[in-house]
Amino acid sequence: MTPAVPIILTVNGSLRTVTAHPMARLLDVLRDGLRLTGTKEGCGEGECGACAVLMDGRLVDSCLVPVGQAQGSEIVTVEGMAQEGLTPLQDAFVVHNATQCGFCTPGMLLAAKDLLHRCPHPDEAQIRHGLAGNVCRCTGYVKIVDAVQAVAGASPESPQ
Repeated sequence: MTPAVPIILTVNGSLRTVTAHPMARLLDVLRDGLRLTGTKEGCGEGECGACAVLMDGRLVDSCLVPVGQAQGSEIVTVEGMAQEGLTPLQDAFVVHNATQCGFCTPGMLLAAKDLLHRCPHPDEAQIRHGLAGNVCRCTGYVKIVDAVQAVAGASPESPQ
């Protein structure tokens, strides 16, 4: 078995060194090693999106990423979204009641952030496609889509 080794990551803008087995899941290193518990484990198989983070600007399921593969990468978790208060996207989730139990919310927020970065003014179909890798068992998605539309300027209730 390969021993634990130092892994250098930039997490939410801060250079961090963790000692971990290279095949440890990025999810576990974020939650257990760095105490960033906003990233959730849902299925552990890359199917639900609860563990989504941005890695070098790409949305990834952190339960599928060996931390050794993330060496030198820039990671953004839900905690890194709002360094100085809620972002307009987070505000929209609150205003539109787009959370219920909140378990999927971190992954949904990061998927929406990724979508809006790639497509600043998505229509409803593009929003639904952009969020398709994230499972929500509570909301029925309507309020989540409404929140993303508000930020995209597709709604007169835009929080920006």
